[in-house]
Amino acid sequence: MRCKAVLQMLLAATLAAAAIGSGTALAQEPASGTVRLLVGYPPGGTVDLIARGLADKLKVSLGTTVIVDNRPGAGGRIAAEILRNSPPDGRTVLVTPGTVTVIAPLTFRKLRYDPAVDFTPVAHIANAQLALSTGASSPYKTLPEFVGWMRQNPAKASFGTSAAGSQLHFLGLMLAKAIQVDMTHIPYKGGAALMSDEIGGQVPAGIDALPDTYEFHKAGKIRILATSGAERAPYAPDVPTFREQGYPGIEGMAWFGAYMHAKTPKPVVEQIGRAMIEAVRQPDLRDKLTKTGLEPTGLDAAAFAAVIAADRARWKPIVEASGFVAD
Repeated sequence: MRCKAVLQMLLAATLAAAAIGSGTALAQEPASGTVRLLVGYPPGGTVDLIARGLADKLKVSLGTTVIVDNRPGAGGRIAAEILRNSPPDGRTVLVTPGTVTVIAPLTFRKLRYDPAVDFTPVAHIANAQLALSTGASSPYKTLPEFVGWMRQNPAKASFGTSAAGSQLHFLGLMLAKAIQVDMTHIPYKGGAALMSDEIGGQVPAGIDALPDTYEFHKAGKIRILATSGAERAPYAPDVPTFREQGYPGIEGMAWFGAYMHAKTPKPVVEQIGRAMIEAVRQPDLRDKLTKTGLEPTGLDAAAFAAVIAADRARWKPIVEASGFVAD
């Protein structure tokens, strides 16, 4: 305990010196105050599950109170705005999917935050593959059969997703281009409505995150035709990828990561980042995330920044070619 106290005093002194050097006022280091993990979605969802798993670990490693602050609304953008307007004292961390920081800036004319200016990457937490699926009663049982049906029935060629302007939407457009069929996108208000219509046969196919569809696949209610990773998802080893079925260009992952205010002192960002990476590497949390269909990563800030850059480069031309602009 005495050693830990000494380490905390040394870190506080380091941060104070950094603050003086930069001319910026700085509160105490985060281990001395409550840390809140901002989540832009309601309790019970994938992002909330990730944040609560991290919170349980961080409160031990940081030796402080860590809370999950759910601020749902606007597809996660409200929580991003809150981070932008929060003081850069190291006590506010945004846990979010990439759609909020990569896709939204490509689709919204006006955002009240700029991820490249207002935020700094902290750690990459997990990946999730995307999945193309259809109702169990549909006439096609494989991706080649689905493609053949689409080409034979162009007037019915369509796909649904749980959100317009999302990676799900643009993966569908990527598929449409690859198979040379003009597929109509049908946006739903959430995954539950999409799944209901998919099971009932009201929509030919749907695209959603694998963790949100695989249990329905295992239950025989839907049939997943392909996943979007470079390799088969460990969570769904029975489902082939687009790549192995002859469409190597159809690839893309949903991912989840943590950000802090851009003006947060670097030692604080590194402290939180290390704690998050250590948390993700612990077997019990990895097992918990894996069982929900996620692929835990635990990448540091530099590696996370590279993921962000690559993801933007992947989706930007697809978004621009689509002409889609969000309200």
